[in-house]
Amino acid sequence: MNELNRAGVGQHLEIGGGAWQCDELTVDVPLSEEVKRALILHESEPRALLVQPVEAEELAERTGLLDEVGMIRDAVSMPFAIAFIRVDDWNQELSPWPAPAVFGKQDFGAGANAMLKTIESILPELKSRCNLPGDAPVVLGGYSLAALFSLWSAYESHSFAAIAAASPSVWFPGWLDYARAHQPKANAIYLSLGDREAKTRNPIMRTVSTCIEEQHALLQEAGTKTTLEWNPGNHFQHPELRCAKGFSWCLEQLGKDGLFIYGHTSKG
Repeated sequence: MNELNRAGVGQHLEIGGGAWQCDELTVDVPLSEEVKRALILHESEPRALLVQPVEAEELAERTGLLDEVGMIRDAVSMPFAIAFIRVDDWNQELSPWPAPAVFGKQDFGAGANAMLKTIESILPELKSRCNLPGDAPVVLGGYSLAALFSLWSAYESHSFAAIAAASPSVWFPGWLDYARAHQPKANAIYLSLGDREAKTRNPIMRTVSTCIEEQHALLQEAGTKTTLEWNPGNHFQHPELRCAKGFSWCLEQLGKDGLFIYGHTSKG
């Protein structure tokens, strides 16, 4: 059984003019000596849980994550909770299958399945910490490879009502073949890309614009509520803003679909 323990004293923060509870958590991964760390923030009566895998440095620094929460709060009226899950080995833990390095020297692993199981296994406790009912909707999202992981999870799991995939690594070797062969289970999927992300010398990453357009078309064909937003700039500009826009769109769609009436979390 999973055990979540406080790794620090809870703090009360003011974000977007409202009061938020902020807690550091440690997560004991089942059947493993591994410990995951997370940062969870919530308002007094949240209606949905957002989950985002982030790099260890982002979690330690926090400023960008708090800015992201503030931008979501400014964009939507629905109270929410958000859990940032620390990722220690980005290319290993978020990759759906092994692939050779596309940039740098580190190959991609196949840790996405383990990461998905870990996230799913702690959702009940995360909701309990935030005073959310067990059937409250969950939105999974992230940036870059974390966005691809979130998108992959939409095809693998019924746990998520919506997906916020900001600048996802849809150039990933074999990804579109996988997406063509599977049906998404989430109700709503947000996609975005920088309008200069394809302007790179890397021959694989140069295909990202074509890949995101095909991904969007596949979701439309599947009958999934989806949008593709083009942001100004390359891949490394404004990641917090781009994630905030994705999560905000997802919350808006859940509200329109009545999915804040607990009990409706994903496609059957």
